[in-house]
Amino acid sequence: MAGSFLDRVRQGPPIVADGGMGALILGAVPRLRCPEEANLSAPESVIAVHASYIRAGAELIETNTFGANRRKLAAHFLDDRFEEINSAGVRLAREAREVSGRDVFIAGSIGPLGELESLDTTSHGSLYAEQAQVLEGRGVDLFFIETFFDIDELVDAVAAVRAVSSLPIVALMTFDEDAETSGGVAAAAAARRLAGLDVAVIGTNHGAGPHAALAALSDMGQSGRPLAALPNVGLASISGGRVVYPHSSPEYFAEFAAQAVSLGAAIVGGCCGTTPAQIEAIRAALDSGRAPTVAFEAADRELPLAPAGAVAETALAQALSEGAWVVSVELDPPKGGTLDALVGVARRLRESGLVGFVDVNDNPMARARMNAMMASVAIERDAGIETIPHLTPRDSTVMGLEGVLLGAHAQGVRNVLAVTGDPPHVGDYPGSRGVYEVDSIGLVH
Repeated sequence: MAGSFLDRVRQGPPIVADGGMGALILGAVPRLRCPEEANLSAPESVIAVHASYIRAGAELIETNTFGANRRKLAAHFLDDRFEEINSAGVRLAREAREVSGRDVFIAGSIGPLGELESLDTTSHGSLYAEQAQVLEGRGVDLFFIETFFDIDELVDAVAAVRAVSSLPIVALMTFDEDAETSGGVAAAAAARRLAGLDVAVIGTNHGAGPHAALAALSDMGQSGRPLAALPNVGLASISGGRVVYPHSSPEYFAEFAAQAVSLGAAIVGGCCGTTPAQIEAIRAALDSGRAPTVAFEAADRELPLAPAGAVAETALAQALSEGAWVVSVELDPPKGGTLDALVGVARRLRESGLVGFVDVNDNPMARARMNAMMASVAIERDAGIETIPHLTPRDSTVMGLEGVLLGAHAQGVRNVLAVTGDPPHVGDYPGSRGVYEVDSIGLVH
């Protein structure tokens, strides 16, 4: 069916794809380690989900193999059943198609590997390739390589799959409300790069909901490739230990389908949180030739502009550039909630005339103290001496580090000493693990 799929995406009409799989399976089958385990332990539930989407009007269903690469399965101690899980995923989708008696495309779902910083990059391709080989061998019609946040990883995945298969590939990235990936790659730039690959369709899935998908589509339309949009129902939240998605009426998804087609979508469906109700609404909208209620407009993000003016060089930078002797005293922030003593010491150091700076430790010896950046803000404000706060990536994600740095910058702190930090096992919480999404060199970069 590969040829007929390519004809459809090039000539139309648009294909209606299925919706969310994992959330429905996890809700129906208790005690699963991952949704893909249901291929073996609850095959009837997987077939039921597939069949419900076909009844709702889906012409394309995805195998329940999104997280079935060997590395992700190993995290659930299922890597020894890698081939069984992927083979069963295709077999169950084919059974659902046969039971329905309808012509339905079956896409082999391949997701990202996850946590690539702890994985040897030379092994990426082989992991994608072996999954693709099993899926094609069991009879999929095409591949959905989907839900990628990193453009480089998606490019690697496409190359690996193409090296072992000639089946059509749909390459999908995930974008936020501003049509950017979490790494800051704009949808238009991603589309230009993906359009240079041997793929049949490019587009977006998952993400922040229908509006975010439409914003991405509107920016990807100049690529010359057929487009696909399969958004989440909206942003998820956690309630009572369960993932909960916001309510989204079928009418909202019907309007989304009309908007997506007007922006050039050749495949329209759903992702996490969507159900057969949303897919049925998409089917009805396309069958009726529904036009968008209003023209879609993606508002340009407003970027705050820094006030014009010269950037003042810090006293530390000036001293170092001049080759002057620098005297700094290292201070530990308090373990409690008051800064009076620390500020008092810093003030006396300034008044002595012998010290030009104070550098402030960041949870030294892996023991919890007041945040060094916050302490430095108070010292500069109340003691009038320039600080050199230490900052370690041990205790925070990259996003958290960026937030702290932005806040300190807004309060006038300009110097930072990046340190890798003492290992957690030497401190107050020896059972904890460091975050270390980057090291001190990565923090500088």
